[in-house]
Amino acid sequence: QVQLVESGGGLVQAGDSLRLSCAASGFTFYTYSMGWFRQAPGKEREFVAGISWGDGRTYYADSVKGRFTISRDNAKKTVYLQMRTMKPDDTAKYYCARGPQLGSGSYNPRGTYDYWGQGTQVTVSS
Repeated sequence: QVQLVESGGGLVQAGDSLRLSCAASGFTFYTYSMGWFRQAPGKEREFVAGISWGDGRTYYADSVKGRFTISRDNAKKTVYLQMRTMKPDDTAKYYCARGPQLGSGSYNPRGTYDYWGQGTQVTVSS
C-alpha cells in the first residue's frame, strides 16, 4: 500500500535551517509528482512546494520562495524540503503528498494530491 512517512521536524530558532524528508513506498515513486504542504493551528492547509516527475521542475509558494528548496532522490524514493532562514510564521505541521502521475496531464502543483503522510511538526521560536 502507498505510504508516505515524514521526518526531520523539530524546534529551531528564527534564522536557523532544517531539512524535512518524506520516505515513500508502495508505488513507482519516480513517475509521480510530489508536494509539501503545511498547516498551522487555526489555519487552513497551504501549499508550500511541489516537484514534478521526470525533469524535477519545482514550484514554491511566494512565502517560502528563495528560502525553501524541494528536491527528490528517486533511487531512495524520498522527497526533501530544505528550509533556510526560518521564521516564526513557518511554524506548522508539514505534510508531504503524492501528486499526479506521469501521463495524467500537466502537473498543477496546487491541484489534486491523493495520498498524504502523517506530518511532522516544525516550530520556529523568535
